[in-house]
Amino acid sequence: MPIDQDITLLAHLAVLVAGAIAGFVDSIAGGGGLITVPSLLAVGLPPHLVLGTNKLASTMGVLTALSRYRDGGLVRLREWALAIACTAAGAATGTLLIQRLEPSFLGWLVPVLLVAILVYTLMSPDLGSRPAAARVGRRTVQVGGGLVLGFHDGFFGPGTGAFWALALVTLAGLDLRRATAATKVMNATSNVVALGVFTLGGHVVWSLGLAMGAGQILGALLGSRQVLRRTPGFVRWFLVATVGLTAGKMLLDRLVG
Repeated sequence: MPIDQDITLLAHLAVLVAGAIAGFVDSIAGGGGLITVPSLLAVGLPPHLVLGTNKLASTMGVLTALSRYRDGGLVRLREWALAIACTAAGAATGTLLIQRLEPSFLGWLVPVLLVAILVYTLMSPDLGSRPAAARVGRRTVQVGGGLVLGFHDGFFGPGTGAFWALALVTLAGLDLRRATAATKVMNATSNVVALGVFTLGGHVVWSLGLAMGAGQILGALLGSRQVLRRTPGFVRWFLVATVGLTAGKMLLDRLVG
């Protein structure tokens, strides 16, 4: 019997609500997986199906946010063509490997890096408040970031949005609003690629993923509206909160586990 038929209506409603909250958070600063992954586990989804189902939902949310940012003039896709190609290659490699390897070696590294981002952001009150001169050529940022962070997103995931945002602000000279919008281009790329790989492997529960994805669309519409209307300072503090919570949860999981 397909697993979709064993999941209750209440479970679908629960993940829809969780998806809406995650979509709002994800569209602004990333970190929605902190909400969606535990929610899918809580409704009884087997762990081996959680990642693929989560990718379906997050893909729906990030594509919605990206569409809003493109329509709002914060991002133009053709400017990020190289990053899209490199992110796709990195994400495909990472997603294939995670189905064969245990990513435990990243369990300590990623939260430590996130804490470093948190400290740096708190100590830089003007971070991303306005565009600045690029320190590294944009092609270099797109190739390096696409391959490394695309792989990370496909293989492990947490913190990808924060890593991209910091790289685009500090290296490419973007302000935080435009960095957030550009991040969604790469997030969408890696999510679509990962979803394709998980689908081929039969690791997606479609009814739950679509229910959670509907919530993510709603949340992404609301969150992207805030980014389009507010100043970069709003995005900065949202990033601080999200990075802090992500790092804290990951460290707690390592210590308790």
